[in-house]
Amino acid sequence: MSRPLPPIDADTRPFWTAAAAGELLHQQCRSCGHTQFPPRRICVACGGDDVEWRRASGEGRIHSFTVVHRAPTDAFRSKVPYAIALVDMAEGFRMMMNVETDDLSALAIGAPIKVVFEPIGEGVALPQARLAR
Repeated sequence: MSRPLPPIDADTRPFWTAAAAGELLHQQCRSCGHTQFPPRRICVACGGDDVEWRRASGEGRIHSFTVVHRAPTDAFRSKVPYAIALVDMAEGFRMMMNVETDDLSALAIGAPIKVVFEPIGEGVALPQARLAR
């Protein structure tokens, strides 16, 4: 069974197009400077509609994580156990993503990560965290 694909619409298409090319994007408001993720049509800080796409470094630190031992669906059964983390990105936004590692015991709050991309379907790649060494 294949993993589910993310919903892609007009608001998120630039993010997914960049991810398929191996680039991580986020939004920043031109009016107030607020950095945000996930993508939205308006700034969640000031309500303005002048948000622009910016390229992120792909570097961050684990804010929190959990290890999944029971697959939520058959599509994830071959992946368990796996880790999901909230990652504070260097640019000031937070993302949730899977952590690619063969050593789940190496995960720690504050651990540095680098974003990599996992192709999961035609033209779709998911951002994943890999522990930075």
